[in-house]
Amino acid sequence: MSGRVFIDKQNRPVYQALGATAAAIRSAAEEAGLGRIIMELVNLRVSQLNGCAFCLDLHTRQAREAGESDQRLSVLPAWRDTDLFDDTERAALGLAEALTHLPSDEVRQELFAKYRGQLSPEQFSVLSWAAVAMNAFNRVSIISGHPVKPR
Repeated sequence: MSGRVFIDKQNRPVYQALGATAAAIRSAAEEAGLGRIIMELVNLRVSQLNGCAFCLDLHTRQAREAGESDQRLSVLPAWRDTDLFDDTERAALGLAEALTHLPSDEVRQELFAKYRGQLSPEQFSVLSWAAVAMNAFNRVSIISGHPVKPR
């Protein structure tokens, strides 16, 4: 990609602050009883919606390392159409989608009320921050044109 600017390397302190935010989110997720798999599912779903190849590659590997199955990873784009995800995961995925697409305020409030019924306030907050941060990481990778290297 010609004219590429790796904004994460160009302004390293800003990117490091984003990384520190992600670390704080991971810590808060543990405190809220949200395991690594659910957090990786959120990262993957946001990345699917944004079309971030680099983040999809990274978080698919991390989800597998955390013990996620190939079957659930394969059907993640159609999670609503399966019984493979529990109520907490479904709420997390729905919240991640709502925070990525940002529907109208009326629809957003309706969705948020639904997900708050499935998630504790701490979980709702942590998952919201996870979606916000993943959207930011997706944009950094897409803008920078981070390559996906063959393995």
